[in-house]
Amino acid sequence: MAEHIRLYPVRSAAAAAAANRKRAAYYNAAGPGPGAARHSRYQLEDESAHLDEMPLMMSEEGFENDESDYHTLPQARVTQRRSGLEWFVCGGWRLLCASCCDWLINICQRKKELKARTVWLGCPEKCEEKHPKNSIKNQKYNVFTFIPGVLYEQFKFFLNLYFLVVSCSQFVPALKIGYLYTYWAPLGFVLAVIIIREAVDEFRRFQRDKEVNAQLYSKLTVRGQVQVKSSDIQVGDLIIVEKNQRIPSDMVFLRTSEKAGSCFIRTDQLDGETDWKLKVAVSCTQRLPALGDLFSINAYVYAQKPQLDIHSFEGTFTREDSDPPIHESLSIENTLWASTVVASGTVIGVVIYTGKETRSVMNTSNPKNKVGLLDLELNQLTKALFLALVALSVVMVTLQGFVGPWYRNLFRFLLLFSYIIPISLRVNLDMGKAAYGWMIMKDENIPGTVVRTSTIPEELGRLVYLLTDKTGTLTRNEMVFKRLHLGTVSYGTDTMDEIQSHVASSYSQMHSQAAGNNASSPPPRKGPSSAPKVRKSVSSRIHEAVKAIALCHNVTPVYESWAGVTGETEVAEADRDFSDENRTYQASSPDEVALVQWTESVGLTLVSRDLASMQLKTPGGQILTFRILQMFPFTSESKRMGVIVRDESTAEITFYMKGADVAMSSIVQYNDWLEEECGNMAREGLRTLVVAKRSLTEEQYQDFESRYSQAKLSLHDRTLKVAAVVESLEREMELLCLTGVEDQLQADVRPTLEMLRNAGIKIWMLTGDKLETATCIAKSSHLVSRAQDVHIFKQVSSRGEAHLELNALRRRQDCALVISGDSLEVCLKYYEHEFVELACQCPAVVCCRCSPTQKARIVTLLQQHTGRRTCAIGDGGNDVSMIQAADCGIGIEGKEGKQASLAADFSITQFRHVGRLLVVHGRNSYKRSAALGQLVMHRGLVISTMQAVFSSVFYFASVPLYQGFLMVGYATVYTMFPVFSLVLDQDVKPEMALLYPELYKDLTKGRSLSFKTFLVWVLISVYQGGILMYGALLLFESEFVHVVAISFTALILTELLMVALTVRTWHWLMVVAEFLSLGCYVASLLFLNEYFDVAFITTVAFLWKVSAITVVSCLPLYVLKYLRRKLSPPSYCKLAS
Repeated sequence: MAEHIRLYPVRSAAAAAAANRKRAAYYNAAGPGPGAARHSRYQLEDESAHLDEMPLMMSEEGFENDESDYHTLPQARVTQRRSGLEWFVCGGWRLLCASCCDWLINICQRKKELKARTVWLGCPEKCEEKHPKNSIKNQKYNVFTFIPGVLYEQFKFFLNLYFLVVSCSQFVPALKIGYLYTYWAPLGFVLAVIIIREAVDEFRRFQRDKEVNAQLYSKLTVRGQVQVKSSDIQVGDLIIVEKNQRIPSDMVFLRTSEKAGSCFIRTDQLDGETDWKLKVAVSCTQRLPALGDLFSINAYVYAQKPQLDIHSFEGTFTREDSDPPIHESLSIENTLWASTVVASGTVIGVVIYTGKETRSVMNTSNPKNKVGLLDLELNQLTKALFLALVALSVVMVTLQGFVGPWYRNLFRFLLLFSYIIPISLRVNLDMGKAAYGWMIMKDENIPGTVVRTSTIPEELGRLVYLLTDKTGTLTRNEMVFKRLHLGTVSYGTDTMDEIQSHVASSYSQMHSQAAGNNASSPPPRKGPSSAPKVRKSVSSRIHEAVKAIALCHNVTPVYESWAGVTGETEVAEADRDFSDENRTYQASSPDEVALVQWTESVGLTLVSRDLASMQLKTPGGQILTFRILQMFPFTSESKRMGVIVRDESTAEITFYMKGADVAMSSIVQYNDWLEEECGNMAREGLRTLVVAKRSLTEEQYQDFESRYSQAKLSLHDRTLKVAAVVESLEREMELLCLTGVEDQLQADVRPTLEMLRNAGIKIWMLTGDKLETATCIAKSSHLVSRAQDVHIFKQVSSRGEAHLELNALRRRQDCALVISGDSLEVCLKYYEHEFVELACQCPAVVCCRCSPTQKARIVTLLQQHTGRRTCAIGDGGNDVSMIQAADCGIGIEGKEGKQASLAADFSITQFRHVGRLLVVHGRNSYKRSAALGQLVMHRGLVISTMQAVFSSVFYFASVPLYQGFLMVGYATVYTMFPVFSLVLDQDVKPEMALLYPELYKDLTKGRSLSFKTFLVWVLISVYQGGILMYGALLLFESEFVHVVAISFTALILTELLMVALTVRTWHWLMVVAEFLSLGCYVASLLFLNEYFDVAFITTVAFLWKVSAITVVSCLPLYVLKYLRRKLSPPSYCKLAS
């Protein structure tokens, strides 16, 4: 049906014209008829246009009736043919303005265009263009931008900007209403703390960068080797990198000290994969007799322009001084990317990209300053308070009748009521955040947790999306061989000893046969008895399967202890006899290492391997040598890998192949068990591989080799031709066995993921790993629950294919989505909004083959399209961009190094700690900050209400009610400790929060701090302020100073009682804070003679008047709270009871 849809991606005019000519020819050839007529009518239309007319639909009905789609086209064309003036009026002016702005921005910030380059070996001076310096810079500021940058970050918040304006106004004599220190001391304190904290962080970043940039490397010159700093390396330099040294810039691999002409590198800080990658030196330079000969040849490397993709590279190596000139094509296996580490031997490479143009830097995003959602909400509320402040001041001036210099009075009223927006709000919240960070780090249940960004602990309580890496985060990246299935019999971990005895017996039999043959005895004939035949068949099948697994792989044994022990390497290798205990295996996939380790455990050991041969050791100690004739590496398209080997002892040629069941089921001979057993193993969470073989005669192989060599040399459609030749071998292969390998999950991953799902958090897994592996781990970790369907998004490369696949996804209900990075890129290019909308409806999403930049882009898309808070968690250098892009980044200190944990806001040691971090600490931090913020605002609103009542009673005079130390003491020693003690409050015990993670769902709705709760606190403040002021005015007798004494004392008592009303769980420090504040106030009464009449405050009349006013202001609120608890208790109260 897809042929009739005619959906095509947007293409260049030339490509579209060529396609139109082909289609015109096709439809003309189709002959006359209604179909031909209809097609010819629109045959030269740009196909991409009507795709925009076609909505993503629930079903394919619109596709079936393709007539209707074509009829919409002429209308679309008509709407586009508008006259110039009509176009300008209907939105054209907006387009012109946008274009002009873009042009101006491009002129101001013109970025250098990245171009392909020709790099001459060892001649940086021959470079045609200037390339960036090879230095790493992670700092946010420099010497000149530090102070302006930090101040801008602080004063972009309305709250801080308001405080600055108010404080500056006190320098104007006509506006001064108090002491300067009452305004400048709190603001100066906050700014000093922030500047010191930023300076320390910036200095640490500077130290780290300096350390990396100062690393010394050997540079090869005509005069020999010279030491050069990493930051002084240039494009064209020949750099020597020793074993375990970091590669300083992107290079093409020219030579190695290893005889095989290849080396291993560790890429964990680039792509997050812990296995080693095999890299191959350019054969032309590897063959040169000596290192110095690199300067005697005239050669250059042509490299494509710098790009993001770390998995691909296209280039050529050309040597001009040979006859004829030598041309070698360069691919990803000839490159050494920066930030990777040499794992074996010494390598020499020519630098092709430096600094900002290296793959690792291009894949790292700049860290952003993260601001919590609670801070943004409080910023909104302070704007509302400011509007209330302006309105109140205008009302006062209006009631005053605009007499005299009214604008000065207006400004004085603004300053008098400025306590509506309390300056202590920022101080209290920042100190609270520091306290939460300290509590998280001191929690014994999550040891080793480090808070690196102390400004966003409340974010942990507001998360909706959790985006996690797979390798090393959900899994330990430790593979264990679990199952071998031969069709009729299956072997598990408990029956491996049987396999061992079968292998031993079959090899001893072969050894005795070989000995017999050598003694000129005739080969033994098979006996007629049937019982031994059955046993022999199982034994021989096991022998064949184990041999196939031991030969079909990309694994190299490495002998650490022999490296560098003696100068005579060859002698050491000969003497070693492969019995070294310190043998380790290296491969590009941990699955392969697990398989080879398993063959070693059952008696068949891989002892040596180079590019041309490999050697196996039998249980009897014999060495079998196999020559590698051809190698077909694994690709994500083919989903299989193969090898053709010749047994040196028998000269037999065998083609072995292993791969995913989807790829292998059509290649192997008919059988009735493979599909069922693959399903069984997958349900157990095992990663399956199907192993098969085919014996080749010498003639068959020679025929294949000639066709294969021809295909590899073709210039057009090389990949397709090579694949076609290889496929000619992949027919009717003998199915040997099915293997099952388990990737061990991190401790308690399943219960943690279940807890997070119950907490209403949607989990997305973003990994650079293969699709099958990712799907397998998603099932075994219960990221995708057993009952759920999995929708695997097909590989799409064009707009039309993406359109069809998205429609297919839309029809699936409640299924987990699995998509690869390439398909994701196509979907985001054409259908970004639709894709994100559909993906967000899925209970779980798995994105595989993701580059670091794609991971960060997915995070940003979720933030933009959903407006919800995101959290990213990872453990490798490839997760840094994602962690920095998320609202809250969590890094795990793992096998892949500390890069992720250093870049993260929170660093943990195990994935299971995420549950407690979010459900317990996230909840407490958010709830406490919400209560603290609202109580501090209430404190300012109450005193501002009292000031308003006082001014209105005394003829709208702009005179302060309380002056000097009373105002400073009110916001500090008299009320600070009890209010701040709310950072110890908790509504639910940690055990309860972990037992009922569903409570977390309420937090994401943001009900603890909203305009509704804010209005309730405003009403409480207005009521209490009115009662306190009017009560004091009613009850005072002779002197005005009594009004101040009565109202201020009642105010302090009311604030202490309001803290007690807000507290949900009492802590002994809260009680101490209450009595300490009361004690401080009572003690200070004796010294504040200028504000209070000491004789009056010691009388009984003073005590009963203060008590009466306090009871009237607080008792109704206590009654209301009690009734609400009884009639409409919150969910956590129901659980607690």
